[in-house]
Amino acid sequence: MHSLARSKRYIPCPMHRADLSILSFVASNYRNFNARATRDALFAYWDHIQSGGRMYWAMAGAMSSAQLGISLAPAIRAGLVHGLSVTGANLEESLFRLVAHDSYKDFPEYRYFTKQDDTRILKQRMRRVTDTSIPEDEAFRAVEKILVPMWKRAHDRGERRFWHEYFYELILKLPKSAFEGNPQDCWLLAAAKANLPMVVPGHEDSTFGNIFASHVKFGDFSASIVKSGIEYMARFYDDYAVLSKGKGVGFFQIGGGIAGDFPICVVPSIKYDLQAPVKPWAYFCQISDSTTSYGSYSGATPNEKITWDKLTERTPMFVIESDATIVAPLMLQALMEAQSSPKAATALIKASRAETKRHLAKR
Repeated sequence: MHSLARSKRYIPCPMHRADLSILSFVASNYRNFNARATRDALFAYWDHIQSGGRMYWAMAGAMSSAQLGISLAPAIRAGLVHGLSVTGANLEESLFRLVAHDSYKDFPEYRYFTKQDDTRILKQRMRRVTDTSIPEDEAFRAVEKILVPMWKRAHDRGERRFWHEYFYELILKLPKSAFEGNPQDCWLLAAAKANLPMVVPGHEDSTFGNIFASHVKFGDFSASIVKSGIEYMARFYDDYAVLSKGKGVGFFQIGGGIAGDFPICVVPSIKYDLQAPVKPWAYFCQISDSTTSYGSYSGATPNEKITWDKLTERTPMFVIESDATIVAPLMLQALMEAQSSPKAATALIKASRAETKRHLAKR
């Protein structure tokens, strides 16, 4: 492996400072449609964190290849993220960005590619993800040389671990000489250092899930060295009990599918299956460019989740139908600013809400 013009409607705030520029911009300009949902979700996220609450992230899509780690890693280090549910692809692709960043290729004109263009990319041993591509040899195969022996040792020692625990160990042991990407931009490294609770549901649906399956098929080691999804949920019962203490834990979801559906079910499962007392999720926000209706991949609307006892009618709920690669970094940067200047941020948010309340009162 190789080594974000003020106008007469600008929200006044006597404590406005340059380091609240993104938060100020959102407060002043994000007034309607998905922009308004983004602003309100951001403000409610800050309220929850400020009151001592925690936030659990569910991340689908190809956010790691899209380099969300540039925003997410510092947010983890700053204590704005307290647990994660991620797809197996997002998990491994955060690692790939760290060890093979310089070997990635970008394709900004991908919308105009022909089948022949993508065949040429295949022959270059690149695996395209929208406008960028993962280098097979520098990423998949280089990591394979480290991870497979780890699996073999676990087999020989009779050890069993969760999927992410192998990746936590690997990334914490990698020498700095193996980094091509900036380690400060790697969310997996930040999560591993913080030992954040994590679930990786459906990890079989990933490149290394396939590689693992092939070695099981060859008899190199047993599939049992990786704990199952059922065991993930069994441990998540305990993790949720810790995360939901005090002001509770919110749920911040990017995309849909199993990364979100798996962890949000912990609340009704504790209530009905374990028949134990449980706090509901204290906040819910989903960013998706797919409409959350009609049983789509992006998941159910928040109201529908009430009927499944995952949320309540009092839960702050937000749906932002937009591109998470644009919205999530914006929100994270604003939250980082707020954390750096909490009093000024709280005053700015209060002023923005008061202005909105005055506007609504005129209707």
